[in-house]
Amino acid sequence: MRFTGKAMARFCFAVFSVILFSLGMAWDGFAAQVETKQATEPLHITVILERVYLDGEVSQEVVHEKCWSMENFWAKYDAWTLKNREESSMVFTRKMDDISPLLKANGYFGITEDGVLTIFNGRPGSSKIIQSFFQIDMKKLESNKQEELLQGIPIKTKDHYVKVLETFKPYSVTKE
Repeated sequence: MRFTGKAMARFCFAVFSVILFSLGMAWDGFAAQVETKQATEPLHITVILERVYLDGEVSQEVVHEKCWSMENFWAKYDAWTLKNREESSMVFTRKMDDISPLLKANGYFGITEDGVLTIFNGRPGSSKIIQSFFQIDMKKLESNKQEELLQGIPIKTKDHYVKVLETFKPYSVTKE
């Protein structure tokens, strides 16, 4: 039996195809084993949850997750926005429609020496500034409101935070 060049090429192609098909079947078996192994061993993911509050404060919470199913994992964090993803960690962020726990616990509206409406971590004066807003025209401001700002107005809720800002906005110095 004699093979011509064309016949030999067809024969080699057929043998090569059978080898590739066999390797493909072996790869599918390997992939199935990997999937089975992943189903029996959870992924360990470090999740960092960043909450950004109305007052600009950002808090972070670190959670260590055992992930058996990526579908369940993504469903758990569907209200969050993925900010960063690395091999074994993910950072999610979320804008909160509230003031930060720091403000609720120890935040006070007050005024700086320059007349700027400011939030302090503690009573105004020697406390650390958390956030500054706008300069107030102290000449227009009633004396009882001046005294309130000097003593410090505690912030306990988002509604109170918004109300205080709205109360003092008409007294802001406008730049001409």
